[in-house]
Parts: sequence; C-alpha cells; structure tokens
Amino acid sequence: MTPPAKGPAGTSDLPEEDTGSASPLDFIRAIVAADLAAKKYKGRVATRFPPEPNGYLHIGHAKSICLNFGVAAEHGGTCNMRFDDTNPAAEDIEYVDAIQADIRWLGFDWGDRLRYASDYFERLYGYAMRLIERGTAYVDDLTAEQIRAYRGTLTTPGRESPHRDRSVEENLDLFTRMRAGEFPDESKVLRAKIDMASGNINMRDPVLYRIRRATHHRTGDRWCIYPMYDFTHALSDSIEDITHSLCTLEFEDHRPLYDWVLDELAVACHPQQIEFARLNLSYTVLSKRKLLTLVKEGYVSGWDDPRMPTLVGMRRRGYPPEAIRTFCDRIGMAKRENVVDVAVLEHAVREELNRTSPRVMAVLRPLKVVIQNYPEGQVEEVDAINNPEDPAAGTRKVPFSRVLYLERDDFCEDPPKKFFRLAPGREVRLRCAYFITCVDVVKNDQGEIVELKCTYDPATRGGSAPDGRKVKATLHWVSASHALVARVRLYDRLFLDEHPGERRDSLEALNPDSLEVIDTCRVEPSVASVATGDRYQFERLGYFCVDPDSTDDSLVFNRTVSLRDVWARIARTMKARG
Repeated sequence: MTPPAKGPAGTSDLPEEDTGSASPLDFIRAIVAADLAAKKYKGRVATRFPPEPNGYLHIGHAKSICLNFGVAAEHGGTCNMRFDDTNPAAEDIEYVDAIQADIRWLGFDWGDRLRYASDYFERLYGYAMRLIERGTAYVDDLTAEQIRAYRGTLTTPGRESPHRDRSVEENLDLFTRMRAGEFPDESKVLRAKIDMASGNINMRDPVLYRIRRATHHRTGDRWCIYPMYDFTHALSDSIEDITHSLCTLEFEDHRPLYDWVLDELAVACHPQQIEFARLNLSYTVLSKRKLLTLVKEGYVSGWDDPRMPTLVGMRRRGYPPEAIRTFCDRIGMAKRENVVDVAVLEHAVREELNRTSPRVMAVLRPLKVVIQNYPEGQVEEVDAINNPEDPAAGTRKVPFSRVLYLERDDFCEDPPKKFFRLAPGREVRLRCAYFITCVDVVKNDQGEIVELKCTYDPATRGGSAPDGRKVKATLHWVSASHALVARVRLYDRLFLDEHPGERRDSLEALNPDSLEVIDTCRVEPSVASVATGDRYQFERLGYFCVDPDSTDDSLVFNRTVSLRDVWARIARTMKARG
C-alpha cells in the first residue's frame, strides 16, 4: 500500500537535498473522504486502473497506479485491474503480460479482480441495442472524414448526418447486420444521438461502435464490431460497481458523455468521474506514440532500454519501486497541468539507494599503480563498511596488494588549483587502507601515462596517520590481481531539451551522448556472486545495477543515477556565467 500523498498539489521542483513536505489530503482524497462521511455509495470505495494493452507502462502510469490502488487501500476498498482491450489492431498479449508484471513490481496486487473490457462485449452490445430502441443511437454511413467535417468547430455548431433520422427498426436491423459482418470495415458506425449544436464537441453525436476486422487476443474472430473507449469505460465502471473513476485531465471534457451514457441507460451504479493532471516530466517524452517511434526506429534498444521512461526500462536501470512510489506521493495531485522536474524523481531514487545499497569499490578507467615498498606477493585484507546508513549491513574484506588500479581521473601530472587528488609528490588516502605518495610517472612512446610508482606508509593502515597529519583526498581503488572485469553502461538523459514533447519533432532533441559503454571497469571481488537487478553504490561514482545481459563470465552494470544531480550543478554554473 502506498502512504497518503506528500507535498503540495502541483509541486514541480524540490531542492536536491529536500525531502518534501507533508500534506494529509490531496483534492481527490478529500472528495473520497467527504463521500465516505456522507455514506455515498453505502460507504464503499472501489477504484480501477484501466490501461490499454497497446504498449508498455511508463512513469506517468505509475502516478495513476499509485493513486487508484492507494486510495482504495487507504479505505479498505478494492481496486480492479481492468484492460481496456477494445482495439485489437493495436493490442498484444505481450503488453498484457508486461503491464501486469510492472504493476506487481511497483508493489501492488489486484488479487482476484483482474478484468477485461472484452469480458463485457455481449453486455455492451445489449446496451447499444437498448439505446437504439430508445431512439438515442443510430447507424451512420458517413466516413470518418465526413463525420469530422460535420462535427463543426469550437465556434460553429455541427451539422446533422443525413442518416440521423433513420427509424428504430432500420437501425436495429443495420446494427445487427454490422455485428454479423455484412458490411466492410469503416463503412458504418453506431453513433449516439445527442446534440450536434452542443458547446462540447464530445457531445455532438459521438461514435459508439465501429467495424474493424482484427483478431482479438482473447475473443479471436468472434467480433467484427468494437465499442469506443468512452462508451466502454463508463459502462465497464458501472458493471464493476466502481465508486470513483479517477482519470487524467484530458477526459474532463468527456465527463458529460460518461454521465450521459449512464443516465440514458439508467444503470444501477453511476460512478463519479474525477480528473487530475497527468504527469509531465522535464527532459522526458511520455507519449506512447513517440515512445513507440523510438523503439521501432532503433533510437533505443527496446521498451526496456534504461533510458526509456517505461517502468520496465526503469527497473532495468535499477530504479527501486519504493523510490517511484515515494516520487508519486511527493508530487501530489494537481488539478492543472504542470511540469515536474526530473531531478525530483532522481532525488527519490538516490534517497532510497543511499539507504539500501551496499557499497563496493570499482574503477571505471583504470590507471595502474605499483607500490614499490609494499612486499611482492603479499596480500592482506582490509575491512570496509558495507553501508554507513545501515549499521546492520556489517563489513566486508577487501584484498590489498602491491599492484592496484586507481581511477585515471584521480591523477593529474600538472594539477590545477583546487585539484586535491593524486599528483607527483603528493600524498593521498586509499579508502580503508593506507596513505600513498606518488614518486614517479611512467609513460609509453606516445607520451601517455600508463603507470604510477608510489610508496605507502605502513603506519597508516586503516586510513589514519598516528602523527595526526591530514590529507585532502580519499580515493577508491581495487587490487589489480583480484579485481573482476566488468562492462559498464553510463546512461544520461535521453533528451537535451527540457520540454522535448512540445517540439514538432522530438527526435531533434535527442542527446547523442545518452549512452557511454566502458569495457575496462575493474570491480572488487565481493561482487563475484551477483544476481540480475542487484544494486550497489560504486564509491564516489554513483549507483549501479546488474544488467540482465550479465553472465557467469561477463559482468554488466548499468549506472542507475549519479551521486549528485550533475545537471543541476551545470545549470547553476551556466546561470552564474550569464
């Protein structure tokens, strides 16, 4: 169960180290609480999460999942998992399975309340026949293009179809024959007869059914007519005795149609539709169509590419589900559209990983270091803390030997001001081990540094000097003969533009450096036995996750997130420079 939402509704940014502020109720929870107090729906709370199985879930869906399952759980209610599977041309069992896996990974379960709109096809057909019998639905022969032209605009009323006044008997006959497959695809539709002059275009005789021959993943070829979303959504909610139908803001103008369908059919259960602002995230595209383009055109490796905002991509990247739930709680529920800074999500990920991830030492770009006064062949083990945030995590043994690897960026032959790491003649601390001093630099024929010769102070074991002298830098390291070779994928934001979704062509904003692959990484041997999804903090480098591509002979790590918000620092620097 997700806890009550935190943070003011519409929160769009948080300082890097802010943990958010607490607010007991958002506006949706306030409505639900008031309904319970008034004994509306006999004191029940029943919600549903109704995804279309035509793609993978993304972080925007996570907000709705947390809301629907959370509101139900907070009041001892129920939340149905219902697939809106009314468009077989775009749907696939792959998406059905992936959606269920993602929701369970996120930490929610629907028990025995798995539903499909296709479960209700016969009942929906019966409801449509009842509308025809009441004279409030008719079969239309206009094409989709003609229907759009007849609909009018926001400032001009629509025109009635020439087929609008067909008799009830003729409409019943035509609709029955539509179901029987007598007419070609798209040649006829069933429309509601409401008001072509309505100020709400959605009420200008909307389409309720269309002909579409496509094999459905559950019903096969039994149907060649399929109901439209607005018709299906309202009646499915009613059939399932839903009390609060929580939708994103784009359905606000559809609410009158939702209510019209239920009122016209005088159903026993009339849920309340409540709209909230969908999640818009900076530097991120959350359009299914645009995400599908990224996959199909090869800009990413698949729906589970760690740069994607899909839940399966975030799982592969190493995002903990707890962090996503925390993020969704913090941003709250807004009534108006806004953009949430992606740094808020990354901050929640860092918080969770800092608390739960064991620390290990890894070197991405190794530079060989030979400690000349350390005995050849000698190996000792030093104690390293697994997680300073969790005393129960204990310590581990890390091998130390004469030949080590340091991070290449941790040495500078001619150091600039404020560079406090290793340099010729300078002493630094090796994490959990000794003080070392660089005494010589070895270069190859091209003038590239290939080795450092150093000395160590045996009296500084554990990282402190008995004479009290201080050093300004502590470096991570690995023993060359014990370290494991690993491939590391460094992921950055997929888009350079803060608002890529607003561009006509989002692909123009793609970050060409969103992925860097490093095959030279060396990792301490404590990670020899790892499983896919295991998360670590590589000390001083960031948080990393074991990728499914890993094998017994080849370790692959994905960088989940850096230790700090590098982009925020860059932005502050650019602002300071004017």
